[in-house]
Amino acid sequence: MTEIRWLEAFVAVAEELHFGRAAQRLHTSQSPLSQTIRKLEADLGSRLFERNTRSVALTSAGYALLPRAYRVLQEMRLAREAAQAEIEGVRGNIRIGFSGAVNHLTLPPLTRAVRRRHPDITMDLTSSVRTTDGLASVANGTLDLAFVGLPDAPVPGVVTRLVASEEVGAVVPLDHPLAQEQSIPLQALASDDFISPPLDGSSSMTEVMLASCMAAGFRPRIVQELSDPYMVLTFVAAGVGVTLMSNGISGIIPSGATYIALDPPRHFMNHSIAWSEENDSSVLAAVLAIIEEIFPEIPRPPHAI
Repeated sequence: MTEIRWLEAFVAVAEELHFGRAAQRLHTSQSPLSQTIRKLEADLGSRLFERNTRSVALTSAGYALLPRAYRVLQEMRLAREAAQAEIEGVRGNIRIGFSGAVNHLTLPPLTRAVRRRHPDITMDLTSSVRTTDGLASVANGTLDLAFVGLPDAPVPGVVTRLVASEEVGAVVPLDHPLAQEQSIPLQALASDDFISPPLDGSSSMTEVMLASCMAAGFRPRIVQELSDPYMVLTFVAAGVGVTLMSNGISGIIPSGATYIALDPPRHFMNHSIAWSEENDSSVLAAVLAIIEEIFPEIPRPPHAI
């Protein structure tokens, strides 16, 4: 741990640019602080500070070391918190956003595991969170975790983990001419009215539906937009139209509608969990450790849309 103390001393001097104030901050005297800095410089083989009787300034080597020192000290702090949490138990609050019905297979395993493992963690659950909103919310800190569609491109400052990849199929009313089929070509729905999640670009399921239909040679005729995925299914059951949905919802479709697989080519809805890489909460760290256990890493399907 000697090297950690050297870095703590370096950061204090770098931030204060004054050996006396840095020594006070570290509850030591100036002479041993100066010796510590010299030991660090000798170990690195480079001067970190330009100093004279009037001023202290970072050298180019010092500027290069500072952000790395911050990262090492932050990792040590998180490691101490994690170790202490194992002893004392984690307590605190975590804010989790999710879409709704499409998360009925992914959200409950996580919440149950968190309650079982860390009963002192309080979970604030926010529904009707679409992909773009969820990614923005974890980036700006209003949510700690969000269940979202896996984004096509990396989002700055946001980490995503693929937790499920579900094949996309059709949901049609029970009185639809194709309702009894085991599978159908997507082109067979080209003349149907469609019920859709929002078309404003915020929903990954909408993007998958549009891309799948376009790949099948038609643009769906959308007659109704609904933000709640279960209401989309309800409107299909009411005979308003048809929709596309990932097959994870097949077990919760309301009476009056049925799920039908699609003939190849296959299309997928990729479900992920997102969080900010800058969020160093010990509660989030504890929940992410559970996510690692209950959602094993899975490869993205090669032909996913």
